Amino acid sequence: MVDAQMKRGFLEACVLSTLCRKESYGYQIVKDVPDILGLTESTLYPLLKRLEAAESISVRAVEHNGRLRKYYRTTEKGRIVLESFLREKQEVMQIYRYIEDAAGGEHVSCGERGRGRRTAGDEREGETRE
Repeated sequence: MVDAQMKRGFLEACVLSTLCRKESYGYQIVKDVPDILGLTESTLYPLLKRLEAAESISVRAVEHNGRLRKYYRTTEKGRIVLESFLREKQEVMQIYRYIEDAAGGEHVSCGERGRGRRTAGDEREGETRE
């Protein structure tokens, strides 16, 4: 399960990228965003309000079957936010690589099992981590 703080950032980026491709409305956005993020309409609408307040999306209302339907689209400011998010990918991947290396790979082996394990930096110096 994705951490709640990470999920919030990913949700914002996913909604902005969904709305970059084409304008859309709430229910369709929920369907378009990856299921793993668990986006629901009750979490989407507050997010859309935040994005609108930040001027990252624009909104227009259109009558549909006798009701007003709001359509959302990413603005230039929203595209800049997305570009910034994507630039951070390399930094985040470096952090993940460090955590994996320091903790003993994908299967964490802290404590006695992890002692004496060589790291990439140690190999250059010919030392073993203690």
